[in-house]
Amino acid sequence: AGAQCIAVCMSSGAVQRGGVPILPESVRVRAALDAGADLVVALPAPYACATAEQFAAAGVHLLAALGCDTLAFGAETPDAAALLDTARLLDGEELNARIRQNLATGMTYAAARAAAADALHPGTGGLLRTPNNILGIEVLQGNPAPARGPDAVGAAAAWRGARRRGQGAHAGTPMASASFLRGLPQPDWEPFVPARAAELYGRAAADGLLLDGARLETAVLALLRMQNPANFAQVRGVSEGLENRLTAAVREADSLDDLYTRLKTKRYPHARLRRLVLDAALGFPAELPMPPYLHVLGARKAALPRLKQASLPAATALADLARTGPEAEKISRLHNKAVDFSSLCREKIQPMGLAFTAKPVVI
Repeated sequence: AGAQCIAVCMSSGAVQRGGVPILPESVRVRAALDAGADLVVALPAPYACATAEQFAAAGVHLLAALGCDTLAFGAETPDAAALLDTARLLDGEELNARIRQNLATGMTYAAARAAAADALHPGTGGLLRTPNNILGIEVLQGNPAPARGPDAVGAAAAWRGARRRGQGAHAGTPMASASFLRGLPQPDWEPFVPARAAELYGRAAADGLLLDGARLETAVLALLRMQNPANFAQVRGVSEGLENRLTAAVREADSLDDLYTRLKTKRYPHARLRRLVLDAALGFPAELPMPPYLHVLGARKAALPRLKQASLPAATALADLARTGPEAEKISRLHNKAVDFSSLCREKIQPMGLAFTAKPVVI
């Protein structure tokens, strides 16, 4: 309440669950602006489909560059003290030692971390078992101002957690999650989204802009089959011979679900494998710099002057940003690859190069 400017950092080209957005960026940006946002900047695809830690760190980095003084995010348990305590706990070496011990027993990383946290600080493990709490805690880790000192999102940064209603991320409530909406007949989302957004989504569906799951599946499998298996060892998140397991699974899998099943072990949760598969298909490298620019996807005209105070290069044209340095060129190229890929996976296939040619939404 009382915000003079609301900035949104929106996943672009890919999403954190290891896939591509159901709706193209232009539709999602317009919906955000209609719902009250003043500025919408892209979280480029290589960061949008990263781990919770990388996803949150990149988003906080971009919002910090905009000069934001308050961070808002959803959480199943928006308890300030509990989430901050957990964020601090995750920095400790004692926790890491316990995580390593738990991993040695065959636990997934998420389960090992939650169990280690519970052992050191009873009750914190529960916060690390729900997806929006996990992302919120990672946001706090990426924003040291409230948790560890004034050196991130402004010297007086604050944060605001909004309660996720319903039981976790998958409950169907008037504040339904994306996971719940994904399971509905598309685009039957009207009871759960603002009227203007429902109108935009319906128009996008009529125009053939919704994600086509069959095309996505074929495109991912085709890209994986064309890869030199030696490349899989360089993919982000690959360790302990997982590249060999991926090579074998790609040779035999006849669907994405089959591929994930062949990759699945007690050690690797499904979400990690989805991200791994998309990283391998798109060739995202293991090491990435922090996002080197602010790509503005949409804005209210009155908010555009705020970009002059940004601490990173900011523009509506990705081509201009790509010329600001070698890291910017690298990230823009990887991002464009993901946007081209998602354009191929629409009910009506879209042209290449939209990351560079699409007009920003300005109202």
